[in-house]
Amino acid sequence: MSAIESSKPESEIDHEFLPCLTVYKDGRVERHIFTDFIPASVDPKTGVSSKDVVISPESSVSARIFLPDLIHTNQKLPLLIYFHGGAFCVGSPFNSVYHHHLNSIVAESNVVAVSVDYRLAPEHPIPACYDDSWAALQWALSHSAAEKEEAEPWLTNHANFDRVFLAGDSAGANIAHNMAMRMGAEPGLKLLGLALVHPYFWGSEPIGSEADQNQKASVDRFWPYACPSNPDNDDPRINPMAANAPSLVELGCTRVLVHVAAEDVLRDRGWLYYEALSRSGWMGTVEIRETEEEGHCFYLQKPESMKASELVTCLALFLNRERPPLP
Repeated sequence: MSAIESSKPESEIDHEFLPCLTVYKDGRVERHIFTDFIPASVDPKTGVSSKDVVISPESSVSARIFLPDLIHTNQKLPLLIYFHGGAFCVGSPFNSVYHHHLNSIVAESNVVAVSVDYRLAPEHPIPACYDDSWAALQWALSHSAAEKEEAEPWLTNHANFDRVFLAGDSAGANIAHNMAMRMGAEPGLKLLGLALVHPYFWGSEPIGSEADQNQKASVDRFWPYACPSNPDNDDPRINPMAANAPSLVELGCTRVLVHVAAEDVLRDRGWLYYEALSRSGWMGTVEIRETEEEGHCFYLQKPESMKASELVTCLALFLNRERPPLP
C-alpha cells in the first residue's frame, strides 16, 4: 500500500481495544488475538477427535465437537457445552489456543464437548452472543430425542443427557451463567452443573482490586462497547449481583464450580458471585478454587504449566463427581 493510499480516511483508525482489536473508520475490524485457524482432526497427543458442525445457516452459528479416545464404542459420557472467552469481541473454537484447551479438557475429563462459535461484537453486538449460545444449547439438547432428524451421531451415540454441564472462561463463563439462568426459567430442560473459570462479571461500583484505576479502566469499557443497546455495567447480564438482577435462586443447575486467579482484576467479582449464590437460597452446591500468583486466563498462555494442568484436573474432577461434596 502506498503512502497516499494509507492516508485515505477509510484506512484511518476509529478506535482500538488493545490487545483485542482495532476498528477502522471504514468499518473494518482487525482482531489481534485468537485469529489463527486449526482444522478439526484427531489430536496425536491426546487421541481426542474433533469435527465441525453448522447449527444455524441463517445466523452462521456453528460449533466444534470433541470426542475422547473411546474405550468402548457404546460409551455414554457427560456432555460439556463450552463457551470461549474474549471480551465478547474475539475468540473462536477453531483457533489453536481454544482447540488445544478443549482437547486437554476432553482427554482429562472423558467427556463429549460442544465448543460454541457465537457471533462477535462489534459487528454483532450483544445479545447476539447470548442468542447464538442459546440456539447451540437447544440444538445439543435436542439430541436427547431419538427421533431427531439430521442427528449428530457423536451426540446421539455418546452423550449422557442426564449429565449435562455448561462451562466457559471469562466472557464465555458469563455466557454460561446466563444460559444456566435461562434454563432455570425453562421447564423440562435439565442441567447438572456449571463451571465458571475467571468469569467476566462487573459492576458500576468498584470492589476490592477494582479500586486500582489502571486495572478498572481496562475492563470498564468492554461491556458498553459490546452492548451499545444497554451500556450500563449494572445490566444483570454482566452484573448478576445487581439490585435489579433476577435472584440467583433461579439458576438452573444443582452444582457450580467457580475458579478464580489471585492476580486477576476479575477475582473479587468471582468471589462475590460465589458468596451471593451461597446465601441466595439456591438449592445446590457451589465451590470455589483460586490459583495463586497467576492472572486472567493464564492457562491459555501457559498451557504446559503445572498450574494449568491443575486447573484442567480440577475441571475434570468436577465433571465426573457423582455426588456434590459435603458442605
